[in-house]
Amino acid sequence: MESQYPIRINKYLAIRNYSTRVGGDDLVKKGLVFINGIKARLGDQVYEGDEVIVSRSHKVKTEYVYYAYNKKMGVSTNKDSTAKDILSVTKFPVKVFPIGRLDKDSHGLIIMTDDGRVTDRLLSPLYVHEKEYVVRVTPNFSPKFIELMSKGVQFDSFKSKHCKVWPAEIRGKESKNTFHIILTEGKKRQIRRMCEALHHEVTDLKRIRVMNVVTGNIEEGSYREIKDKELNVFLKSLKLI
Repeated sequence: MESQYPIRINKYLAIRNYSTRVGGDDLVKKGLVFINGIKARLGDQVYEGDEVIVSRSHKVKTEYVYYAYNKKMGVSTNKDSTAKDILSVTKFPVKVFPIGRLDKDSHGLIIMTDDGRVTDRLLSPLYVHEKEYVVRVTPNFSPKFIELMSKGVQFDSFKSKHCKVWPAEIRGKESKNTFHIILTEGKKRQIRRMCEALHHEVTDLKRIRVMNVVTGNIEEGSYREIKDKELNVFLKSLKLI
């Protein structure tokens, strides 16, 4: 965490598992947060070596919910998008939000939760977490394409990290147009841009795994709760328990 300093107080509280970022703002507004003995204000920065204290009179929420949601194509994780929003097409038992993004032209796994701590741990470049996708492209690819994808692809001013890429197996045979890729980073439309840089167009993109959580047999547009051993592994990997 040290490399992030200075850091806004609400983000600091989220990373330290006191609350979500929004919850951190609430703690500050209630006068329950102190930086070096001085009552914190909204937007205050925490520097390395600062002492941050949260009043013991505040009871921190410890019960959160986590869902694995299988997003359909045409549904967006962006509220500003012209596409249908996840929360407008699916009713969850409690108020939750999506972690990360999956563009409207893609489908597959999205983690839905009310635990804001997960956002920082899962999306921050300081942490390395696997996300697996199945991608179909045109034209058919060669072994060289798989090699170049795995070594990192330059697109715009960015070069992707080394990653695992291998042809999918369809009906017992190695596919020539569909492959698996595991990323540990998440630039906007990254896989599509990587393929475009190698002169291939993505015709289907599905995320099937985030860390240890998989879509499995969840129907598109439906979800299941993440719990028990699966949840423990997920939270331990994020260092939240």
